[in-house]
Amino acid sequence: MRMRQSFAQFEAAFREETVEDRQRRERLRREAIRRSRVRRVQRQTRNGTLRFVGLVASIIATTVTVTVVMFQMLALWFR
Repeated sequence: MRMRQSFAQFEAAFREETVEDRQRRERLRREAIRRSRVRRVQRQTRNGTLRFVGLVASIIATTVTVTVVMFQMLALWFR
């Protein structure tokens, strides 16, 4: 009787540990998915900001270049 009881306790503890292990793995998987999403959003935000800064810089450079060339041409024309 004592052997059966200890074996039954061992089985119950094993089942409980198995359930806890599954829950832990599932929790870790969900956390990894969440971290991955957060990193992807951060990367997209950073890349979007860099693209916007590049666009603004190219527009400003184009404006400055056109303005300088325009005034040089006007200066040559009215000389």
